[in-house]
Amino acid sequence: MSRVIVAEAEALLDQEIPVLDKGFVRLVDYMGGDARIVQSARVSYGAGTKTVRQDRGLIHYLMKNWHTSPFEQVQLTFHTKMPVFVARQWVRHRTARLNEISGRYSVMKDEFYVPSPENIRPQSTNNKQGRSEERYTPEAEQEIIQMFEDEQRTIYGNYEKLLEKNLARELARNNLPLSLYTEWYWQIDLHNLFHFLRLRMDAHAQYEIRVYAEAMAQCAKAVAPLAYEAFEEHILGSVQFSRAECEALSAMLAGQPHALEGKPLEAFQAKLDKLQAATPAETPEEPQLIS
Repeated sequence: MSRVIVAEAEALLDQEIPVLDKGFVRLVDYMGGDARIVQSARVSYGAGTKTVRQDRGLIHYLMKNWHTSPFEQVQLTFHTKMPVFVARQWVRHRTARLNEISGRYSVMKDEFYVPSPENIRPQSTNNKQGRSEERYTPEAEQEIIQMFEDEQRTIYGNYEKLLEKNLARELARNNLPLSLYTEWYWQIDLHNLFHFLRLRMDAHAQYEIRVYAEAMAQCAKAVAPLAYEAFEEHILGSVQFSRAECEALSAMLAGQPHALEGKPLEAFQAKLDKLQAATPAETPEEPQLIS
């Protein structure tokens, strides 16, 4: 079987997609594409690629019915550069193979993440792990940015002084902060990449990792456009209801009250809001500024 070549993916190879202030995502290599998915799915009865329409129908069927193994036949290898705190969230996805730059062998670069003003927000009052929709005043935002930059400059200066004393690099790096940029090669199959994207492209994911997921989604779409279309249709743009939520839906359709309340009701309402997201919304109010 010859290697699957996808023109859109070939055009994207080794092209840096800028992310955040100093990071990037780069598609280094890929193996397979939509053709490999359908070849794998049809191997049991000896039929390969047919028409695009038939292939699209098969890929949608596989995605809709959770037949995941054909999507595992496609692999993507990325070279990415991101802040350490993003990498620590990222590495929780244990279904990939990675190799990260090591501060034991290399002198770490003077590169730190500094949020842009619009991404500097207070702690959310209803989300323990997220930021508020409110904004600081422009003066307060610039003050916070200056604090980030001053501390990063001081810490890296001390790192350089330790290196000048010939302290072992594995010790000199000890105080470098989470905002430091790191790099790695990350290889993953398409099925598990879709799982990563489903979680990290969600509106509840932290902004700084969400933008990396969006860049990687561009690469996945280039490598396997039909599979990505099916992913958007059946996973990314869908809503899954629990048994209790299905019962609540049935009650609502029948014009009857349902039993959901508290946190379960909030989660149910959020899913209903997602269903209505295609409806044009009113122009949002300007975010409140706080000092």
